[in-house]
Amino acid sequence: MPAVFVHGVPDTQRVWNAVISRLARKDVVTLSLPGFGCPPPQVFSATKEAYVEWLLDQLGALRGPIDLVGHDWGALLAVRAVSLEPGAVRTWAAGGAPLDREYAWHQAARAWQTPEEGERVMEGMTPEAWRRALASAGVPAADAATAAAHVDATMKHCILRLYRSAVDAGSEWEDDLRRVPVPGLVLWGEDDPFASVDFGARLARKTRARFVSFPNCSHWWQLERPREVAAELERHWAVAG
Repeated sequence: MPAVFVHGVPDTQRVWNAVISRLARKDVVTLSLPGFGCPPPQVFSATKEAYVEWLLDQLGALRGPIDLVGHDWGALLAVRAVSLEPGAVRTWAAGGAPLDREYAWHQAARAWQTPEEGERVMEGMTPEAWRRALASAGVPAADAATAAAHVDATMKHCILRLYRSAVDAGSEWEDDLRRVPVPGLVLWGEDDPFASVDFGARLARKTRARFVSFPNCSHWWQLERPREVAAELERHWAVAG
């Protein structure tokens, strides 16, 4: 019965280390999104649909039941996968990712979604620029440096492709949230600069999930509140079990 963790943008599976080290369970699988710290398949479009299909394939290759956990884009993909294949998991937990037609993409996302502008922005994003941007968004200094060091040209390309495919993700995917029947947990930082905590509460209501918000916490709750996140996940799994 593995717990499967899916990271977001611009991260790698390393973003989960602090939480996983605090879990009692050892049946843990961390997935690396294609192009994020690992090479993508030879033929891979890097669109949101391609990543969902990839995630469903990964889940299908594991022995269930599965407890799925996602953050940021990993959360969007996780919730979408569960809405398409409700029987793929036993439970899900997600946060930092609004799946809502009322949501307006943050400034960086809008730049990435704009042809030519996105390429110019990415060209100027050196490791030091990434480090500063992540640190200013609440990522602890050491974690910001680690994440920045792993952003390469492949990841930048995949980010642009992913975000450009997702301009209307809220209106395209939100209605299918009603198809999510399995127990869910939504985790959110109350000071998230990319999506207000209200979007987390809305996601929880739409999926009938338990909602937990962390005060004085930004977007990367698994890095800022690893002990609390691990405890909430353990509680979530225990109730489901």
